Amino acid sequence: MSQAKTLTQPELRRVLDYVATRKHAARNRAMLLMTHYSGMRVGEVAAMRIDDVLDADGKVRSEIRLDAEQTKGNYARVVFVNEKLQKELTKYLSLYAPVDHAQKLFYTQKRMKEGFNANTLTQHFHHLYRKVGIEGASSHSGRRSFITNLAAKGVGVRVLMSLAGHRNIATTQVYIDCNDNQKRAAVELV
Repeated sequence: MSQAKTLTQPELRRVLDYVATRKHAARNRAMLLMTHYSGMRVGEVAAMRIDDVLDADGKVRSEIRLDAEQTKGNYARVVFVNEKLQKELTKYLSLYAPVDHAQKLFYTQKRMKEGFNANTLTQHFHHLYRKVGIEGASSHSGRRSFITNLAAKGVGVRVLMSLAGHRNIATTQVYIDCNDNQKRAAVELV
């Protein structure tokens, strides 16, 4: 089984442009960018509750604490939320404006309060990437792109491991893609 494709900036832009033309654009954009801007797994995104994301003042947190049952490996962890993602989530929540903060962050049309589960969100991303025509992209593409982009900017593998919620550096290293442009730039450093 091949790994999920990492997306280039133009490819991510294509997906976001497509999302903007469809129903539930704010929700779909926020879900997609959670994987690309924080490296969260699709199951973690699906498990998010509004209370996980908003602080007592109703502001989007800069750190989201995931309980063990919300993660793949059953290890609690902290997800750091950059300013771009905070703005996206703030915009989404201003449009969504749910009253019950214990409900899921991302609703579905059929199951408003229960929202997406990992499987339905995986399928949602699969169909989204297929509609845009990006071969090899999957629900894991945002996570791989997040890790690869940070590695290309010089972030150390131990930091990447922690951000990804991995327990082993070797697992993180498998996520990192490299391309010819990165190789050209690397040899110029000699």
